[in-house]
Amino acid sequence: MPLLPSSSQLRYAMAYILVTAVVLVILNIYTSTTMRQITFSAQKQALEEKAQLMTTALLQVSDLSSPETEQAIESLDELHTTRTVVVDASGMALYDSLEIGNSVGKLLLFPELVTALKGNDVFYSGYDDGAIESRAAVPLMRGGEILGAVYLMQYDTDQGALINAIQMNVLRISVVLEIGIVLMALVFSIAFSRRLRRILLSVRMMRDGDYSHKIELRGHDEIDRLGREFNNLAERLEQSEQSRRQFISDASHELKTPLATIKLLSDSILQNEMDVATQREFIGDIGREADRLGRLSQKLLTLTRLDSAVNEEREIIDPAPTVQKVVRMLQPLAQLRDITLNCRLSDGCSVLMVEDDLYQIAFNLVENAIKYNRDKGSVEVVLQRIGQDMGLTVADTGTGIPEEAREHIFERFYRVDKARSRAAGGAGLGLSIVHDMVTRNFGTIGVSSRPGGGTVFTVTFPLFETEEME
Repeated sequence: MPLLPSSSQLRYAMAYILVTAVVLVILNIYTSTTMRQITFSAQKQALEEKAQLMTTALLQVSDLSSPETEQAIESLDELHTTRTVVVDASGMALYDSLEIGNSVGKLLLFPELVTALKGNDVFYSGYDDGAIESRAAVPLMRGGEILGAVYLMQYDTDQGALINAIQMNVLRISVVLEIGIVLMALVFSIAFSRRLRRILLSVRMMRDGDYSHKIELRGHDEIDRLGREFNNLAERLEQSEQSRRQFISDASHELKTPLATIKLLSDSILQNEMDVATQREFIGDIGREADRLGRLSQKLLTLTRLDSAVNEEREIIDPAPTVQKVVRMLQPLAQLRDITLNCRLSDGCSVLMVEDDLYQIAFNLVENAIKYNRDKGSVEVVLQRIGQDMGLTVADTGTGIPEEAREHIFERFYRVDKARSRAAGGAGLGLSIVHDMVTRNFGTIGVSSRPGGGTVFTVTFPLFETEEME
């Protein structure tokens, strides 16, 4: 497995590195600029003070071209400038502190001097090659007349070295920080990618049918929550797969029984000579098995439709006519065993649901109450308001359901009494269908024992109150 992060994580790491690099570059530029501005401001203040001292001293001299000018300048010991120049009103150098390249007697047209001879103060400072060069020029004015100008130049290598040292230190720190950021970004990206690869590996294993694999991640971040959600999904898929396999196994078994019976009866008719009465009996058995196969197929189709999560359009209905129709349809079945059907239906119990679902729910419950009842028993069907709900109760006088079996009766293909259920033509799907239909219509279903023997099924749905339009 590769240790390098995935392309997406590498892109995120590179973007993070680029952002931090830009921030550090801006920090370096800001630090360097700020340091230079502070140094330039200090140099300007120093040169302006020195220029003011010289101006004050030179204005005491009657003639700038006399030796008194040089004496006045040399008396100012605190100047300490790299170069000092004094010019007259025409720009002719009267004094120059340089020993080599002295410009006394020459016309100087420095930009600073030209500006100063026009009556303006001038200051310039720049950093180059590890040194700060500052220049200042001020006019010499007496009574509004410009007598000349003073030019000062300071070449400071100490301040330049300080600025250069600070810049280099900030640069080194920035480089070290950026290297640390790059390493940390790569480490975190690799760790993050490793956790994602675990999830991807588990997804592939799940795709191949292994739902038992679990992801073990540490931490309390989004990846850890994703891992926990994946594990929950894997558990649900595993349960669903087990249920599917069990369903297929049970459905195959249930389908195999009537098919084997039909095959056996048809072979018996073909291979044996029998009288007409016996043939009619065998053909009748084939017909009953075919009907049983048809009912089982219809229930399987119903379960498939419910599992497909296709939401049919619900409507506001009065359940009383639908329940009355179910009772009327099953009356002949009850009469065959002399079972009494008692029906009490209340009005004003409107609900929002699929009418076909209500019909199937009522039909299955009432049919089961008749099938698993005792001869000459009774079935009571009650439709009424129960608080804010509509309640449908179906009670029979049969043998009842053992308490340990009640929590399983809504499972598919579950039978309380397998032999008795097969004899009645049941496949253990009816109550499962009822449960799924009740749930998808936002209802509840419960089962309890009837005093004196028998079973009571109670189904509730939220009432849908309608206001009468005036």
